[in-house]
Amino acid sequence: MLEIAPICIYLVISLLVSLILLGVPFLFASNSSTYPEKLSAYECGFDPFGDARSRFDIRFYLVSILFIIFDLEVTFFFPWAVSLNKIDLFGFWSMMVFLLILTIGFLYEWKKGALDWE
Repeated sequence: MLEIAPICIYLVISLLVSLILLGVPFLFASNSSTYPEKLSAYECGFDPFGDARSRFDIRFYLVSILFIIFDLEVTFFFPWAVSLNKIDLFGFWSMMVFLLILTIGFLYEWKKGALDWE
C-alpha cells in the first residue's frame, strides 16, 4: 500500500483542486444580470446566417488526427523518463526504437504531403 500512496495523494489533491476550481465561480456569480437577451443563444443580436452543420475541409481532420498521434507520443515520455533509472538500457533502447518508428512515420507523412496545407 505504501507504493501507491503518492499516487492516491496525487489523485485526492487533484480532485480537490478540480472541485474547488469548479465551485469558486458559483460563489462570485450573481443572478442580477439574467435577462432574456443574455440567456439567448446569440448575445450579439444577429440572427444566425448559414448552416452550423457545414462541411469542413478534410485537412482539418487530417491535422487533428496527426496532432493526436504525436500528442500521445508525448504521454509515453513522462512515465519513461520517470522510470528510466529502473529500466536501464533495455528501456532506453526500446524508447529509441519507438522514436525511430515515429520519426519514420512523420517523414512518410511529410513526403506524402499530409502536412502541406495548400
